[in-house]
Amino acid sequence: MTREIIDLTFPIHEGMQTFPVHWHPVVEITQLGRLDVEARETRKMVLGTHTGTHMDAPRHFIDGGKTIDEVSLDILVGPAFVCDFSHAGKSQELTVKDFEEIIGDNRPQRVIMRFDWSDHYNSDSYYSDHPFISSEAAQWLVNRGCRLLAMDTPMPDNPKHGKGCETDSPIHKILLGNDVILVEYLTNLKALTRQEVELVVAPLKVKGGDGAPVRCFAIQRD
Repeated sequence: MTREIIDLTFPIHEGMQTFPVHWHPVVEITQLGRLDVEARETRKMVLGTHTGTHMDAPRHFIDGGKTIDEVSLDILVGPAFVCDFSHAGKSQELTVKDFEEIIGDNRPQRVIMRFDWSDHYNSDSYYSDHPFISSEAAQWLVNRGCRLLAMDTPMPDNPKHGKGCETDSPIHKILLGNDVILVEYLTNLKALTRQEVELVVAPLKVKGGDGAPVRCFAIQRD
């Protein structure tokens, strides 16, 4: 049996796109140690808990919810079901029916939503026009036993339902409120050619963290 390891992670670098609000800092990387001076290289990094490819712990929106260091690693590693929604248009809402047509009678604990939306990264459209899922679909996933939902969009919510809106991030609240971990800003999902892959999500272990950057990859086997 052969295996293929596919990196699903955006690299972290200065100038990378970050959510344009004050509670998500821009990335700063400063070289401190230099080979020609200190005989070693070291760097100082300034980044947010939701920078680039990252995961949301329940604490991100849920008072008293689990933090990054409290999330079981068992959730973050294992078989994942790939839902190919690459046909979805801009600002399209995915419904229960859309999931039922792909998942059928399966009850996957980990679900990956592929929109190929990472193609829009570094554009304004990346944040303003991405597809999203309905409240009913979010609850359907919870009822089906989903423990982790990963995606190549910046979030599962309607981008119009953000801070200041009467309904602020309802999908986050449904999923995180039921301890469903969210993995956002994936890339390279078009390289996944199997409907089921082995998913590995490895976050920084931030004590008390509401989220953390991750190295995320998938393993496909023939």
